[in-house]
Amino acid sequence: MNDILTHVNARGEAHMVDVSEKDVTHREAVAESWVCMRPETLDLITSGSAAKGDVIATARIAGILAAKRTSELIPLCHPIALTSITVDITACPPDRAHIVAQARCDEKTGVEMEALTAASVAALTIYDMCKAVDRGMEIVCTRLLMKSGGKSGRFERDMDDRCEPNG
Repeated sequence: MNDILTHVNARGEAHMVDVSEKDVTHREAVAESWVCMRPETLDLITSGSAAKGDVIATARIAGILAAKRTSELIPLCHPIALTSITVDITACPPDRAHIVAQARCDEKTGVEMEALTAASVAALTIYDMCKAVDRGMEIVCTRLLMKSGGKSGRFERDMDDRCEPNG
């Protein structure tokens, strides 16, 4: 593990990392987030009965759009050309939704932040669309599951490190 904060310069100031000398490689990242809710709320989502419309489709699109705009949201992220972004949302009865976002690119810098942003914004969209019936929903365990490419190589979370919320 590297103990150097790359977004802090020698004077202790935040700065954007210079990637001009890095090689372009294929990069991929997968992130997840969970939304815990009342069982009745999950039933509304899965039945398509939510007052604001199709929650899962809307959250998926919101996650994709957010990934594309990550550099506008996270101040020190480089704008990158994504080659793929997928957001999968699975109902996990009785009271959870699981979001998995995967981002890919061929760039000089990674796509971890894009995957994390996609998962986060998809979760926030579920909350927004269902808050009228369940303000007690919780967004939990947003985290990186895997990243590959670049000089630092591959990171894969130990699958024994589970993060399945109890609801």
